[in-house]
Amino acid sequence: MKRTLTCIECPKGCRLEIECDGARVTRVGGNKCPRGDAYARQETEAPMRTLTTCVLTRGLELRMLPVRTSGPIPKGRLPEAMEAVKRVVVTSPVKAGSVVARDFLGLGVDLVACRRLNAL
Repeated sequence: MKRTLTCIECPKGCRLEIECDGARVTRVGGNKCPRGDAYARQETEAPMRTLTTCVLTRGLELRMLPVRTSGPIPKGRLPEAMEAVKRVVVTSPVKAGSVVARDFLGLGVDLVACRRLNAL
């Protein structure tokens, strides 16, 4: 199976040509740096994404707190992560970068606040 992909690892934006044997990458072409090869393999074999969303708050100056994962999580687990986010409610003041949920879904990443929120 052949697939094309635009690399986002550097400003060059190489057009990658990927050949696969099932779910495994056998060849990557078109990359002008080694990061393109690694990106193509990761994106094809086990795509990862950083989740950015908002959680509910109670007793804080805003009703929603923007949050993100501290690192990428498997793309296939995003729906599960969004369901888990619906159950998170922040009730204490937070600073940007504060951990809202440690080891989110057991994935080894934290859910962190993206802004400061004070109590009412």
